[in-house]
Amino acid sequence: MHPQPFIEYLAHFHGDRDYFECHEILEEYWKSVDKNNKSSVWVGLIQIAVSNYHHRRGNFKGAERTMQKAIRILDKRRNELIQLGLDEKELFKLMEHLSHSIASQLPYKSYFLPIADLQLTEAAKQACLKREFNWGAHSDMLNEDLIHRHSRRDRTDVIMERKKALEMGKD
Repeated sequence: MHPQPFIEYLAHFHGDRDYFECHEILEEYWKSVDKNNKSSVWVGLIQIAVSNYHHRRGNFKGAERTMQKAIRILDKRRNELIQLGLDEKELFKLMEHLSHSIASQLPYKSYFLPIADLQLTEAAKQACLKREFNWGAHSDMLNEDLIHRHSRRDRTDVIMERKKALEMGKD
């Protein structure tokens, strides 16, 4: 059985291409199961999504840095990638290719993560259908809200939590 947040990650990754949401979903899951492990397989997968987010926005430096982090983390987690249903050999070929493309400042292109487990693929496709995403659709490069999501989201709750923490620290 695959964790539902991982299925959701894959649905966004291959459906609406909302890499920011991929990051949010897996970060929340990672913090609930392996919080202090910065070399967790979940962190490596988060870094892939973050790299795509930066690459699509033309932030080649950020994209390259986060892809290299993903490669370093996931290199130590190959067996976990296999257990999750990914084709780890193909994933590493893909990450190396992406890293070179980013370093060469080639434009972003949508792609598939190599999933080896057919049940996982079907679960992610079903999650796409449920959300009315098209599995395998290309990234909507004209959707400014999608491309610049981090700067357009409502951060009121985060700001309030930080303010509350600061006030509590003054006591």
